[in-house]
Amino acid sequence: MDNFSDSMQETEPGSIGSRKRSHSTSRNKAQSGKPDKPEKPSREHTSWGKELWDWARTLIVAVAVVLLFHFFVFNLSTVEGHSMEPTLYEKEWLFVNKYSYRFGSPHLGDVIILKDPSAGTDKKEFLVKRIVGVPGDKIEIRSGQLYRNGELVVERFTDTAIEDIDYGPFVVENDRYFVMGDNRHARASRDSRSFGTVPASMIRGRADYILWPITKLNTL
Repeated sequence: MDNFSDSMQETEPGSIGSRKRSHSTSRNKAQSGKPDKPEKPSREHTSWGKELWDWARTLIVAVAVVLLFHFFVFNLSTVEGHSMEPTLYEKEWLFVNKYSYRFGSPHLGDVIILKDPSAGTDKKEFLVKRIVGVPGDKIEIRSGQLYRNGELVVERFTDTAIEDIDYGPFVVENDRYFVMGDNRHARASRDSRSFGTVPASMIRGRADYILWPITKLNTL
C-alpha cells in the first residue's frame, strides 16, 4: 500500500507540472500578438502565375504597338466600287502608308485614300483616287483628254478616253489637290469634277501596295 501511495505522489506532481508548462506557452503566444506564419505558396503555383503575367504583358505590348502603327504609320483598306479600274478592282486589299505625308506632300500620280468630301445618299466614309493636279496646276479636260498646264497628259493606267463632258480650265488652289478615278468611262467615277478639289487635311494616306488577292500582289 505504501508503494502504491508513493507512486501516486511521484507521478501526480509530474502530470501537473506538464499541464502548467503547456498553459504558460499558450499564454506567451497570445501575449506576443504575433499571428501564425501563413503557409508559403507552392513553387508550382508561383511559377504558373509568373508565366501568366508574362504572357499578358507581352499581349498588352503587342496590341499597343499594333494600334500605334494602325493610327500613325499604316493600315489596310479594301476597295469598294469600280471607279479605279483597271488599276484596282473591288475587294482588293491595299497597304496604306499613313506616315509618308507626315513629313512630305502628296505628289502627282499618287493613289490616295481620302475622306469623302461630297454630300448626299451616295457619300462614303473614304474614297480611293489618283492625284492628277497639285497646287498651282491648271487642269482641263477636252475632247476626252486630260491637260495639265496646257500639256496633254499621257495616262498609261487608263483603258479608255474620258467619256464624260469637258471640264475647266481650272487652277488648283493652295494646299488642295485635284483627284480622279482611273476608270474614265461615263459616270464611272465621282471625283474632283463633281465635289471639287480636296484639302490636304482630308487625305489619310498613300496606297502603296495591292496585298490581296496574292496573285495581284504589286506596287502602285
